Amino acid sequence: MESTAHFEPRILRGRWEDRNWRNVPGPFYAGATDEMALGRLDAPHHICYDDDHGGGFGTVFVYRQPTDEGQVFDVLCGASLDLYEGYNWDGDDHWTVEAVRAWWADRGRVRAWAVDIAADWGADTHPHWGSNNDPRFLGHYHDAAQGHRDFIAHIDDGLESYLRGYLFWLEQRREPRPGEALPRL
Repeated sequence: MESTAHFEPRILRGRWEDRNWRNVPGPFYAGATDEMALGRLDAPHHICYDDDHGGGFGTVFVYRQPTDEGQVFDVLCGASLDLYEGYNWDGDDHWTVEAVRAWWADRGRVRAWAVDIAADWGADTHPHWGSNNDPRFLGHYHDAAQGHRDFIAHIDDGLESYLRGYLFWLEQRREPRPGEALPRL
């Protein structure tokens, strides 16, 4: 399935108070969303789904922040599919150094959650899911499980470096110069 998304700036109306606790610290986040689990079509390296409503239903979170213009475009296109306009990109106005460090210190909780949901959604049958147990949806849930596995891999390798750079950004409001020390998490 190919995406037909396009970017509309008015879609970024998510409320910080509604953000999903799984969002990786950074400018982009998702909160109260309903994009029919289509965001990964545009941003598979950035968007994952939770299971908070049960039965294969949930909302969206940003598991990897975009780091270049093309990735930003991908996330914006994924966000454009959201019916509730629950994404936003004002995270820099809300995250603090202390909050980022607290999120990192609690990363074991989100990692354990991602391991569990990747195993569940990666299974070939879900009898307790009702109509979502239809084999037609198997590819969708396997792709979602791959997103969760990608999130786990990002937590294990790459996220710490990104977050140290993000701490620098929050403290200095600029990119670090080559060789400049980054804050510790």
